Amino acid sequence: QVQLVESGGGLVQPGGSLRLSCAASGSIVRLNYMGWYRQAPGEQRELVALVISGGSTNYADSVKGRFTISRDNAKNTVYLQMNSLKPEDTAVYYCNANGILSDHRPFASWAQGTQVTVSS
Repeated sequence: QVQLVESGGGLVQPGGSLRLSCAASGSIVRLNYMGWYRQAPGEQRELVALVISGGSTNYADSVKGRFTISRDNAKNTVYLQMNSLKPEDTAVYYCNANGILSDHRPFASWAQGTQVTVSS
């Protein structure tokens, strides 16, 4: 199976920055995409940013120009650099990965979530 381990959440003041990391481990032969989602209290989980195996990226309109997703293929790790953070960015951030295992089965895994709080 695939394990996703996140790090980097915390408390930051408005206008500040945080960097989230998510490392995937397991019998992975191919990662189709890795991405970040977030869920605020009382809200549905929403896509924040996605990076596809070829390097293409996709961002939610609300974070374009402020957040940057990147990926280290050698480490099966995805990063989310979050700049100019706003209180409305406060949420639990979840890493997600989709790909193929060594036994040719597809997988889709979620990390446990990391809290990001933007407050003065």
